[in-house]
Amino acid sequence: MKAEWPLWEVFVRSKAGLHHQHVGSLHAADEQMALENARDVYTRRQEGISIWVVKSEYITASSPEEQSSFFDPAEDKVYRHPTFYDIPDEVKHM
Repeated sequence: MKAEWPLWEVFVRSKAGLHHQHVGSLHAADEQMALENARDVYTRRQEGISIWVVKSEYITASSPEEQSSFFDPAEDKVYRHPTFYDIPDEVKHM
């Protein structure tokens, strides 16, 4: 039986001050190979300044089927909504 390399999720930050965004996945033997392959595949034209790679097995996510039960409780806590706060002009990328 042929052993498969683990799947890695790739996140790239395009500019300083912005957050990392998920850009795709790839298979690699280890974290160094994952970083190098991510650089070659997802930032060929200097699209990023930082790359994160995370083994897919370590990511836990909610499922679309859970949407109403998982997110609805936040609706009754209006103080969590950012509309109540004034954001200074100096704060960018929000």
